[in-house]
Amino acid sequence: MKLNIAKTGLFLLLLSACLLLIPGCGENKNSSDAADGPAVPAVTETEEPPNEEPVAVASPYSAPLTGMPLEEPLTRRPLALMINNAPAARPQSGLFGADIVYEVLAEGGVTRLVSIFHSNADEAKIGPIRSIRPYMIELGESYHGVLVHAGASNDAYAVLQRQHKEDLDEITNAGAYFWRDKSRKAPHNLYSNVEQLMEGAAKRGYATEDTEVPTYTFREPNDIIEGEAASSVEIKFQLENYKVKYEYDTQTNLYKRYINGSPHTDLETGETLTAANVVVLGADHKVLDEVGRLAVDLELGGQAVLFQGGKMIRGEWIHRADDVIRFVKDNEEIPFVPGTTYFNVVPNQPDFDSHLSIN
Repeated sequence: MKLNIAKTGLFLLLLSACLLLIPGCGENKNSSDAADGPAVPAVTETEEPPNEEPVAVASPYSAPLTGMPLEEPLTRRPLALMINNAPAARPQSGLFGADIVYEVLAEGGVTRLVSIFHSNADEAKIGPIRSIRPYMIELGESYHGVLVHAGASNDAYAVLQRQHKEDLDEITNAGAYFWRDKSRKAPHNLYSNVEQLMEGAAKRGYATEDTEVPTYTFREPNDIIEGEAASSVEIKFQLENYKVKYEYDTQTNLYKRYINGSPHTDLETGETLTAANVVVLGADHKVLDEVGRLAVDLELGGQAVLFQGGKMIRGEWIHRADDVIRFVKDNEEIPFVPGTTYFNVVPNQPDFDSHLSIN
C-alpha cells in the first residue's frame, strides 16, 4: 500500500512539472526569451505594413501674378482685356479667371475693368469687351499683355498706331477672334476667350510666350498680417449711385464684391466675384473734352490702402518704368495673399479718403 502511495505521489509531481512547462512548448524559435519580455509574434508574408498618410509636396512652380501653385512653369504671355462695366453689361462673364483686375473710370462716372488673364480660363467665355483708353494701354502693357479691345478713343488709337502696339481690336484687325452673343443687346454683347485670342495673337505675328512677366511677392500660409481690423470697404469712384463694396468672408478668407448694394456675380456661374487682395489707390484725373474723356496719371504714385485677411494697411503705390504698380509701406513692398487682386483707381479730388468708407 505504501508503494502505491509513493508511485501516485511521483506521478502527480511529474504531471505538475509538465503543466508548468506547457506554455513554453509552443513558442516560436524567433520569439524573445521570457526573461527579456513578452514574446513578439513573427510577421508572416501575408501581413502588410500599416497605411501611411501621403506627404504633401509643395509645387515648385507658382503663377507670378497670383502666387497660386502650378504643375509646370507658366510661359504663356498675358492678355489684357477691356471689360465693359456699365450697368447694361453686368453681370459679366469670365472675371473669375483673371489674375489681376483694375477698376478705372472711363467717362460719365462709369468704370471699366482692365483684366489681366495669365494663368486661368483657357476656354472660359470672357466679356463683354469694350474700347480702350491711353491709361488702359499703360496698365495692360505693364504686365506684358496683348491688348484686347473693341475700338478706342481718338487718343488711344493714336498711341496704338503711332507706337505700333500689339493689340487685338475687334473693329480693325481681329474681328474673327471675337463673337456676339445674340441674347444681349449691342454694344454689351461682345465676347472671346483666351484660346481664341492667343490664336489671334499668333496670327498677327505677336509673341505668345513670355517668361519675363513681372512677379509679385506673396505671403506664406501662416504669415501674420499686421494692420488695422477692417471687415469691409465701400468705394465711391465718382457718382453717388455708383459704389463698389468688398466684404471680408472669414470662412474663405476672400473679399466678396458688391455693386450698389448687390452682389457682383458672374453670368455663367451665378457666383459672387471675390478677391484675395483689394488695393485702393489715388491718382490725378483730368477731364480732356466735353464728352468727359479722362487722362489718369498712373506714374506719379501716391496714397493707397491694402485690404487682406480682414486687415487694412495704409501705404503708397509706386510705378517704376518697365514694372507693374506695387503697394509699399515704409519703402518696402507688402506681400499679397495668394489669389486674385483687385486694384481700384480713384481720383485724388477732392481728397483720397473722401472715396472710402471703411468698417
